[in-house]
Amino acid sequence: MPLALWALTLSAFAIGTTEFVIVGLIPTIAASLGVSVPSAGLLVSLYALGVAVGAPVLTALTGRLPRKHLLLGLMALFTAGNLLAWMAPGYEALMAARVLTGLAHGVFFSIGSTIATSLVPKEKAASAIALMFTGLTVALVTGVPLGTFIGQTLGWQATFLAVSLLGVVAFIGSWMLVPNNIAGSKPSSLLTQLAVLKKPRLLLVYAMTTLGYGGTFIAFTYLAPILQQVSGFKASSVSLVMLVYGVSVAAGNIWGGKLADRQGPVRALQIVFGLLAVVLFVLTFTASNPWLAVLTVLAWGAVAFGNVPGLQVYVVQRAERDAPQAIDVASGLNIAAFNIGIAAGAWAGGLIVAHLGLMATPWIGALVVLGALGLTTLAGWLDKRDGIASAGKPAGHAAPVRAPQLAAEEG
Repeated sequence: MPLALWALTLSAFAIGTTEFVIVGLIPTIAASLGVSVPSAGLLVSLYALGVAVGAPVLTALTGRLPRKHLLLGLMALFTAGNLLAWMAPGYEALMAARVLTGLAHGVFFSIGSTIATSLVPKEKAASAIALMFTGLTVALVTGVPLGTFIGQTLGWQATFLAVSLLGVVAFIGSWMLVPNNIAGSKPSSLLTQLAVLKKPRLLLVYAMTTLGYGGTFIAFTYLAPILQQVSGFKASSVSLVMLVYGVSVAAGNIWGGKLADRQGPVRALQIVFGLLAVVLFVLTFTASNPWLAVLTVLAWGAVAFGNVPGLQVYVVQRAERDAPQAIDVASGLNIAAFNIGIAAGAWAGGLIVAHLGLMATPWIGALVVLGALGLTTLAGWLDKRDGIASAGKPAGHAAPVRAPQLAAEEG
């Protein structure tokens, strides 16, 4: 694999770290800025909205720019956003910084697969994409716990400074290693993307994605406050629990991909959503015991992102039938649906914390995930009615196994 791919992997690592590290720092930021925990949780929502808007809209608007120039511009924007967060004098400035960084995130993962595959022979395209997205998995396993530890030890500003330094290294690596003559794919106009949203069966998949991730992030956004205020963990121990969660996510993502291959995406999603709802319900009762809380978080990580492969495979299968001229657009819009779910879940979680308390977030999140399970069951019933068998990966459009929002549109 060419060295340029490692520059992309480092960029993915930095972006994945800055997106999720905020979860472990919410109590610290709330105390530092003198805002409520739900207000600090909005920082998760605003970032996800930046990704949701940036992925389809800015990708369409920048489709004709040279790929390397766009890549360098995105990493510069990402670095600037994290530097702004580091220097933020107050809550409003930090919100602006999160939105700015989210915009860069959305476009980066929209063009990342194209750049990665252009660097290798055609038969190594899947391996190139997998290597780049390894940066996201490593971010969950190491970057988020380390960033949480830095923020709790040196102040949350230090975390954003560290991530901005990663952005500088990634920028230099891309500038030196990524070729200048990368061919861009034909840009998809906003009208093309809007046309996909007229397809009812694709909208059903996007609703499944939104509810599935919305339910998860109602509780996940407030995991650190739950661990500190309910489970009794010290702030310095939260980073270790986040490490446990990240390792479990990495394993669960692989398991989810194999399950979708064996069972087909619809059946796999029913299993994962069902298990996720159970784990969230269980957390309501185990959070007060430190050891049981850690075991529940371990189980949570194993199923929280295990639905990504099934969702991505299923949206491509549906797009092959309903919008064969816009398969990549349909896949990319599913990434926007992931982030709309994250944004809505974090926002709803803040309202729940403010009115019902922290421990209402797990069981309400579970009810929302049950909604995703219901929609998945409906989709399976509609497929059977139409005589469509639930198969595994569609030929010619294998979806890489990867973490959510964290995924890019297929080319």
